[in-house]
Amino acid sequence: MLKKRLVGVITVKDGQAVQSFGYKRYLPLGSPEILLENLDRWGVDEILLQCIDCSRRSYGPNLALLEQISSEGRSTPLIYSGGVDSEFSAVAAIQAGADRICIDSLLHVSPQSVERISSRLGAQAVIASIPVTAGKGGVEWFDYRRQTSKPIGAELMGILNDRVVSEAFVIDWQNEGVRQGFNADLLGLFASVNTPIIAFGGLSEPDQIKSVLSMPSVSAVAVGNFLAYKEHAVQTYKACLAGLPIREAYYNRENYS
Repeated sequence: MLKKRLVGVITVKDGQAVQSFGYKRYLPLGSPEILLENLDRWGVDEILLQCIDCSRRSYGPNLALLEQISSEGRSTPLIYSGGVDSEFSAVAAIQAGADRICIDSLLHVSPQSVERISSRLGAQAVIASIPVTAGKGGVEWFDYRRQTSKPIGAELMGILNDRVVSEAFVIDWQNEGVRQGFNADLLGLFASVNTPIIAFGGLSEPDQIKSVLSMPSVSAVAVGNFLAYKEHAVQTYKACLAGLPIREAYYNRENYS
């Protein structure tokens, strides 16, 4: 059985790590390199580094940051998101140190480019980032560049069902940063697709995380702001996930008291 995962999220804006609340309010945390070093040391299963201003400002991927992180060494797999707007930039992000890439705006602009990236890198290296919310007609897909929402169409569902990407990073964007805010009903639309789900946005409490991670369609949960509040948050979460197929917390494996 494949193990489920706890993903630590680092959000970067203007070169600094920030706490993000609902895609509109940000509080500074400091150096993204230091946060990544801490998450690597604390034992998350994967790290997502998302540079949220790269696509909006047409900067391309933050290759300098990726190269700096890569040069410092780490043991935790790294997902990168931000500014990946072509096959060329996707390859560049991998060459700079990312293990996988997470794509958002390109799904709106050019789904065909996502398919080409998948053919070039392999589906296992590509994740679809899908910010959603509950609308009057059902689940709506948010385009953060235009600040608009629309129903999820057949083209995106086709990408998920055809396994063009390895996982869908489903974000409850309105509840991002809200304690215990995640709306698990949003995952219902994706329960029948062939692509596993990484759930994110308002996942803060161990029982809540365990409930979501227990869903058959969910392969991982991602936590951002709430890992920054306590040094032992990763160990606390993992201790409460006992019984699930997940890598144990470091202090359990090493018999720390």
